[in-house]
Order: sequence, then C-alpha cells, then structure tokens
Amino acid sequence: MKSIAFKNTTSQKIYDNYMRRIKRTTSSLNKMDREEVLLEFNSHIFEGIQMSTDISEEDSLLHILDKLGDPEVVLKPLIADKKLFEATKTLNPIHVFKALLLNIGNGISYAIFSLLYLSLFGFLYGIVLKLMNPNEVGLFMVNGSIETLGTYKGLETDVVVELLGNWFIPVMLLCAVVLFIFITLLLRLKQNMKN
Repeated sequence: MKSIAFKNTTSQKIYDNYMRRIKRTTSSLNKMDREEVLLEFNSHIFEGIQMSTDISEEDSLLHILDKLGDPEVVLKPLIADKKLFEATKTLNPIHVFKALLLNIGNGISYAIFSLLYLSLFGFLYGIVLKLMNPNEVGLFMVNGSIETLGTYKGLETDVVVELLGNWFIPVMLLCAVVLFIFITLLLRLKQNMKN
C-alpha cells in the first residue's frame, strides 16, 4: 500500500497516526486481510481529499477521518467476523477461542457457542482425574444401571463396575475431538447463514 503524501506536515502527522491505529487494531488479522483493510481506508481518505477542494487539506482530512470513525470502534465487528471465518475454516482451537472472545458481545448465540466450547474442558478434566485416581474415575455401572461418568464413591454394598477401564482416556479424547469438530461446524453453518 502506498501512503498518501500531504503538503501540510500537520495533515501528514494526523494521517500517519490514523493509519498506525488501523495497523495496531488489525494486527490480529492475517496479512492479506490486514492489507485489505488498510487499502480500503486509504482509498476512502484519498478519494475524500480529492473531492474536497474548497477547504484546507487539514480540515478536509479531519472531516474524512471523523466520518470514518475511530478504527478501534469501527473495525471491531469486522475483525471479529474475519477471525471467526478464519477459525471455522482452519478448525484451530486457538483461533476459535480468540474469535469467540471477539464476538461474545455480538449476540447470545456466540455466548452459547463459548459455553459449548468450555464444556470440552470437562472431557479433559476427566482425563486428568483418571490419571490421578484411576480407580475412582470412569464410566460406572451401579447395581446393573449406568450411574455416572466421572468420579464415583458409592456405598460398599453397591455392585460397581467401571465399564471403560483403560479405554476411558482414549474415549474421552475422542469425544472431545468429535464434539469440537461438531461445534465448529455448527459455528461455520451459523456464519454461512449470516452471510
């Protein structure tokens, strides 16, 4: 992207500062998206300056930037959408969590998706518990019916059978991965319906 050169040094400083704010605000985006946003803003500024011939360069620039708005505010929804698209495309858990954090204020559905993703930690917590207390954690059948998935400390008179045994950890990992993919695909479907 080619920066706009202004005749007035104050105008140049205002422009450079505004563009730095855009760069800082879009720093979490990938390079292509970041450049696209910069080009879009730069183009609006350039066109606005070309059309404003009756006022000073500085006043014209300030008027244009005022219309464009604060980058930190204006770009927040755009960044959130782009991060969410990237997250659902790559299935990268880190991108998914960042995107949901950015989108949490954009509706109740994102809060629900956040809670669904947080529920995945239950499977991982179960694995940690199984490693610490192998005899007290699992899928338990008590007196002929499935009683609990997790920890069980029942009565001594109960007939307790742990159904998964050494398969508990692989099953919990598989459940976490399958649930993660399912929730992410639902999130992608929601994004596609929105667009």
